[in-house]
Amino acid sequence: MFGSNIITFTAQEDYCSLKEDYPTPALLNVPDWFKKLTNVHPEVTAKGCMPFLDAMTAGYILKIPIDIKIVHNVLNKETNKPDSFFSVPEIPNVGDFKININTNNYSHHPIKQLAGSPLIEKNKGLSFFKILNPWTITTPPGYSCLFVNLLNNYDDRFEIISGIVDTDVYKQEINFPVVFNGDKYPTLDTVLKKGTPYVQVIPFKREKWKMKIEPRTSKSIYRNYIQHKLEMVDRYRKRLWYKKLWK
Repeated sequence: MFGSNIITFTAQEDYCSLKEDYPTPALLNVPDWFKKLTNVHPEVTAKGCMPFLDAMTAGYILKIPIDIKIVHNVLNKETNKPDSFFSVPEIPNVGDFKININTNNYSHHPIKQLAGSPLIEKNKGLSFFKILNPWTITTPPGYSCLFVNLLNNYDDRFEIISGIVDTDVYKQEINFPVVFNGDKYPTLDTVLKKGTPYVQVIPFKREKWKMKIEPRTSKSIYRNYIQHKLEMVDRYRKRLWYKKLWK
């Protein structure tokens, strides 16, 4: 059924053997609030909106591999300027046990790399902290991955900066700069707990596309409109929707 459409997640062997916070299909990350919704006439909800659910369950989920203590946009007493502070549990270096996760020598991107972006203001003018990812992601030839914030299911404290990587040829771990939600939290003192879902990975085939614009007759628009209105609920799911498989 799946043919060659296999996405592979690999990590350093000792870390992988711990079986901690493996990537999972996004379908397994549907939140309780969504599961509790009902969808019956006249109380129609997002529970019956297949585009909403398809976005939420597309692809795979990466989880934060280690507790990260965040204190964001507070006064640094040494510099007398706003600053951010990050800390993680101490992991001793034993032999070749080296994994790509955050240490207390944290990684970041300076704001000049996004000069003019509204993300700078949202992040309170501070550098962009990076969450290091222990997993290398591999797709078949001709396939890339879109990395986005969790769709319709995000953590309101932070978001990743989205990107596309040609994962059929890129053979290293992909790390994720994050933006803290300064629109809601002027200062933030929190722990991003190990196991927190934070990245949605959506593989896709690289293809060339060309746009065109065409007129559509009022008759065809009206016909489709009438057909769509014949049932009260689940019209799209019953008539037009195709089930997507991510395992």
